[in-house]
Amino acid sequence: MSLEHQIHHVFNNFENISSNEIIKILTQIKPKFKNQIISDYLQGKIQKILELNEEFEKKKQCKALIPYLDWYMQGI
Repeated sequence: MSLEHQIHHVFNNFENISSNEIIKILTQIKPKFKNQIISDYLQGKIQKILELNEEFEKKKQCKALIPYLDWYMQGI
């Protein structure tokens, strides 16, 4: 499944996708941002999510990072 297809899958089925899957996708797009500051910030957010124990809280934090998926799809 291509990265773009995975992102569309997240957009269409967010509630049914695990936080680990979302983090995996975010990790793949992180180096593709042209601005290193954005990549570093995203890495910090990913790390904080990975440190959480509860899936509910992880999903809540992942939801806040959905704009990164949207930006990637727009070609930024």
